[in-house]
Parts: sequence; C-alpha cells; structure tokens
Amino acid sequence: MEEVYTHRVQYYETDQMGIVHHSNYIRWFEEARVDWMRCHGIGYRQMEESGIITPVLKVMAEYRSMVHFEDLVEIRVFIKKYNGIILELGYEVRDQKIKELRTVGESRHCFLDRDGRPLSLKKASPKTHEVFQNAASMDTFLPTK
Repeated sequence: MEEVYTHRVQYYETDQMGIVHHSNYIRWFEEARVDWMRCHGIGYRQMEESGIITPVLKVMAEYRSMVHFEDLVEIRVFIKKYNGIILELGYEVRDQKIKELRTVGESRHCFLDRDGRPLSLKKASPKTHEVFQNAASMDTFLPTK
C-alpha cells in the first residue's frame, strides 16, 4: 500500500522568480506526515488528545531541482527507523506529471507525555506503536531509487 500526498504550489510559497522558497518544503513534509498518520488511523489530534505529543527533533531537506508556482508535487512519506521512542521519517517530493525527484528530506521525532517527559509508545499506546511498527516493516515504505 503506497500512499502519496499531493500538493499544488501556491503563489505565496514562491519568490519573485516563481520558485518555491526553501522553507516551504518543511511545511510540506509536515502536511504529508499528518496526512500519512491520519490515513493510518493515528492522527495527530487523536494522539494529542490521548496525552502524547510528538515534537520534531531534527529536520533536513536536500533540494534536487526547482519547483514552481502551480506545479503539482507528490510527497511520499516512509519510515526510516522506529523503535517505540524515536521515529525517523523520510520524504520524497516528486513532480506529479513527470515523476522527477525534486527534493528529499527526513525528520526525527520523539514521543512525550503532557508534562514533557519521554515515553515509549509500546507502553503508552500499544495500538499506535503497532501501526508504526507495521509500517516500518513494509517494503513499500522504503525509498525508491
């Protein structure tokens, strides 16, 4: 089961040359991550309401080619590493029409309780842990060449 998040580049996301400003890719990663989680039945809102917060520890983007105003891009999210305490995700941003790889990225997250203390999803939310663990083991979530 492969899922992608589609985004149409908005005018406000571009500079005077009509090229997407680099800061927007991080926002797109978040949009795709939230959508991926929702599609797997573990939405951010649901996690937060259950007392689990998921801060970003690290985020990185590597730009391969430019994206322009009104381009449609597909953002693929996949799990690079998951151990119940740390979640590392990978992202691929491709032009929807020609499938050219535009940007790759990654983010690292941990899980905290409402008081900011680290927690293990395996203990705090076994159902959520199982979803992440299963997705991490699926071949379809490995990056494409």
